[in-house]
Amino acid sequence: MKSQDGVKESGKFRAIVSDPPLAKFLFSDTRSAPLWLVVRIWVGLQWVSSGWGKAMLWNFDNGGYIHNGGKNLKSFWDRSLTAPPGTTGATITYDWYYNFLLFLRDGGHYEWFAWVITFGEMAVGLGLIFGCLTGIAAFFGTLMNFSFELAGTTSTNPVMFGAAVFLVMGWKTAGWWGLDRYVLPALGTPWQAGKLFRRTHKTPPSSISQRPVSPGGGIPLS
Repeated sequence: MKSQDGVKESGKFRAIVSDPPLAKFLFSDTRSAPLWLVVRIWVGLQWVSSGWGKAMLWNFDNGGYIHNGGKNLKSFWDRSLTAPPGTTGATITYDWYYNFLLFLRDGGHYEWFAWVITFGEMAVGLGLIFGCLTGIAAFFGTLMNFSFELAGTTSTNPVMFGAAVFLVMGWKTAGWWGLDRYVLPALGTPWQAGKLFRRTHKTPPSSISQRPVSPGGGIPLS
């Protein structure tokens, strides 16, 4: 039943509000796939370029993240931790994030964390470019953008964060022009199993013999 204001009434105390046409087009209609393809490739190239630069020695700004024991990452954390939150020149606003980076730096965790950042950026970028698990790749991209912003680095992070949020919202159609067209139906979702995990219900074999029986005794005939 649909009321005059466009709200579908599904119960006495509950109502389901229908999505506007634009939202349906962007997030549920595969005709929006070309638009998402442009966004995916742009954001994906940004991540691949950033991760590749961190892995290459010739990149003097980011290179050496994984070649010198993560010392470049440690230097970045040192600059972010120069002044505590709330003091002049501080780049980190929140105490909890300041303490988190301080724990990672003082514990020497930059040695393995540099690998996570470098290959995490490239994995997110490749996932977006090829449209493979687009929603998951975009989600982890937002986490990295958010983390970099908390550490005081702006650059392209706000724009990439916003684009990635839209990719997460459009996960059903964003990868239609990509591998998700085949991957998602195969894997499914947490609330609906895909073809690879769907159980096929087979009729159990009957315990009654199907061989012909004798007319008088019910004994199977050989």
